[in-house]
Amino acid sequence: MNRYIVNSLVISSMLLFPWVADAATGIDALTITSDGKGGQSYTVTIQILALMTVLTLLPTLLLLMTSFARIMVVLAILRQALGTAQTPSNQILLGLSLFLTVFIMMPVFDRVYQDGVKPYMEEEIAISEALERASTPFREFMLRQTRESDLEMFARISGHGDIDSPESVPFSLLVPAFATSELKTAFQIGFMVFIPFLVIDLVVASVLMSMGMMMLSPLIISLPFKIMLFVLVDGWSLIMETLAASFFI
Repeated sequence: MNRYIVNSLVISSMLLFPWVADAATGIDALTITSDGKGGQSYTVTIQILALMTVLTLLPTLLLLMTSFARIMVVLAILRQALGTAQTPSNQILLGLSLFLTVFIMMPVFDRVYQDGVKPYMEEEIAISEALERASTPFREFMLRQTRESDLEMFARISGHGDIDSPESVPFSLLVPAFATSELKTAFQIGFMVFIPFLVIDLVVASVLMSMGMMMLSPLIISLPFKIMLFVLVDGWSLIMETLAASFFI
């Protein structure tokens, strides 16, 4: 994965955990203390622990703050609708989801890097200003995909009160609301994908029942027709185009 994408995710993780930014500012990574007897003791500060914690959270950030969840759910439903068991395999679906996520999120990652990460690494701005700049692209992206009802629900159960403006939505509310909205959207798209294949299954099952072939599994007969339909309509291109376009509407 591109280096500045990783840097963008690290900066974005500090939006959820501000104490990481505090730990990374003005604290030495290694402290050397003399014991008065000519020896020295070495102490690793909490900065290292904080940064390692952020790195372990990168997969979670990829799932909950990007387009990855919607894409992966839709592709999993598509495989179930085709009835092809483990084909394509989980690794292929993950790879497709990851690279399509990078394609969709590239404008966001680029803005985070140019506005927040790059100036901070060049020591032009402080970490607090870098976090503020980096939060804007992610906030705008997630707010565009988040339903107001989900935001209101999480605000209500958390006792946050009324939300005055999009800029006042804390990430602790925005991230779960965004994840919930993504799951709803993914299942809506998956439902529309499932319908044509369900019709084929029903037609094949009805024909087999009318012919008295009740012991023959309809899946054996319908699977080639579903694959043929999917190939004839250029299904993979349609699915990828639909998923990508759903984030830019």
